[in-house]
Amino acid sequence: MDNKKELFPVVDENGLVIGSIDRGHAHDGSRILHPVVHLHLFNSAGELYLQKRPQWKDIQPGKWDTATGGHIDFGEDVETALRREVREELGIVDFESQFLGKYIFEGKRERELVYVFKAVYDGTVYPNKEELDGGKFFKKEEIVDCMGKDMMTPNFEDEYQKFWG
Repeated sequence: MDNKKELFPVVDENGLVIGSIDRGHAHDGSRILHPVVHLHLFNSAGELYLQKRPQWKDIQPGKWDTATGGHIDFGEDVETALRREVREELGIVDFESQFLGKYIFEGKRERELVYVFKAVYDGTVYPNKEELDGGKFFKKEEIVDCMGKDMMTPNFEDEYQKFWG
């Protein structure tokens, strides 16, 4: 279960920290802007790794999503959050990431400033069984075929279209 008391920064549209908010309030429909990191993990064959969100998640349970996606903790910088989230979710510590950009995602219950990264990685991925319901590499055709069928998070689908569509 997610810790609803976990503190996240509140940011303006440029990413400047202007306060803090707990997870529960960030996801209760308040739509207060808070930052997250996403890593799109490709292998050298061009396949994209997606994680399967567990059923207990408060946002988009049971859907396929970005390889790593996580909140930046209050007081944490973007790069540290990215490395922490990739280590926690996928068990990967040795990777080189490339920053692709940032954008604001607006969902029904939340509003996020998303920092997007990509990496190419051919090592073993160890999805954290406490945080994920697994994961796997998808070919581009498989991803495109799943789009719009409520199998993937809307955030992932939007982001995929922005950067690779």
